[in-house]
Amino acid sequence: MRRSLALAASSLIAFAFAALGLLPVAPAARADSIRDREYWLDEYGITKAWEVSKGAGVTVAVIDSGVDGTHPDLRGVVVGGHDSSGAGTPDGQKPLGAKPEHGTLVATMLAGRGHSSAPQTGTQTAPQTQAQTGAAASGGPDGVVGVAPEARLLTASTWLGSANPAGRTDIEQIPDAVRWAVDQGAKVINISLGSSSPVWPQSWDAAFLYAEQRDAVVVAAAGNRLGGNVQVGAPATIPGVLTVAGLDRQGAASIDSSSQGISIGVAAPAEQLVGGLPGGQYAEWAGTSGAAPIVSGVAALIRSKWPQMSAAQVINRIVATAKDAGTPGTDPIYGHGILDAAAALTAEVPEVSSNPLGSIADWIRVHRKGAAAPSAPSAQAGAPAGGTAGGDPASVPIAEPSPPAPHADQAESPWPAVTVLGSAGVVLAVAAGGALHVGRRASRERNTTGPSR
Repeated sequence: MRRSLALAASSLIAFAFAALGLLPVAPAARADSIRDREYWLDEYGITKAWEVSKGAGVTVAVIDSGVDGTHPDLRGVVVGGHDSSGAGTPDGQKPLGAKPEHGTLVATMLAGRGHSSAPQTGTQTAPQTQAQTGAAASGGPDGVVGVAPEARLLTASTWLGSANPAGRTDIEQIPDAVRWAVDQGAKVINISLGSSSPVWPQSWDAAFLYAEQRDAVVVAAAGNRLGGNVQVGAPATIPGVLTVAGLDRQGAASIDSSSQGISIGVAAPAEQLVGGLPGGQYAEWAGTSGAAPIVSGVAALIRSKWPQMSAAQVINRIVATAKDAGTPGTDPIYGHGILDAAAALTAEVPEVSSNPLGSIADWIRVHRKGAAAPSAPSAQAGAPAGGTAGGDPASVPIAEPSPPAPHADQAESPWPAVTVLGSAGVVLAVAAGGALHVGRRASRERNTTGPSR
């Protein structure tokens, strides 16, 4: 039964990963035409935010299909890697799965540094746009510059969207990747993949709790209507995760590229995007898979500017400064509103003590009653200086550091044991009741003078 549940959950993830991948891909473009197509840099306040921060000193993890760190725009950006699939390379840089290009597209949009294809003559040969000027110090005026061009990237490769030849399912891969990212010091974790179901395997609980309690900002894509996901699916439904919806070129909710749901935190561009492909090429693409790294990049800018700021406050700055859209206030299409990177880096925002998008610790406490809670060897071992978003640490279990990911046949569920013990209890109760009944009947028969019945 556990194996069947694992396979069912895996099929949900696989379906949605394909939907969150590339939409129709345009032919590879010349590198020097790419920068001008990154409209979100100016229109969503990112170049203005660069006057405050470019993400220096912040490590961001990309949990995806693997990132090609040899891409010209990612040279020197990828500083560590890991393979959660069992089918990749130890450095996490081998493209995997049904959409092997997906991770590189995400990474370039998040932290690409561009490159220079012009001869190093020491002279300026052409005027630069504001976006080009902002990235020149990072890598060059050609190619893709990411939202956080001075951030460092970690890559955790996963195999999703088709049968994994190594046999590991999402039930194992996702928590393994999240824990590894946290252990490597990731302050922001980008997950541009998801499922067609709002529920998630119990095996994910401890990993996302681990990230929450160690003060990591987790950003996830909402999903795409074009892929059949009308409603937001996990992990974008996990409390505390910053879920990103998609916008079209006009800044309205994307009809094709954005699911809806109450867990949406903010909306960002998801159409007419451009990113890097493995092997040094480029493509136009669409989907909330591309909107998520834009928001992750802004989170990195904030964490660079205020290193001691908690994850809860980072998320609050992003949603509190978003421009309201759709139904006044928070709604299931735009969340708190449309991303405004400049405001997120410059506005006066009141401090908060908890994540405005909720807490996985609180959810586990309420919804996993009877389940084995993640245990802790010590009260706040490894807790970050910036604080936690999980509430009172004395009342919240601390997740254990990085145990090996369970095999699908060893799903983290207490129900088999509960079922066995419960059945045994029922049998014993019935037996005891029967014995008592027989004893009372015999006593009555000994004391009666009538015929036995």
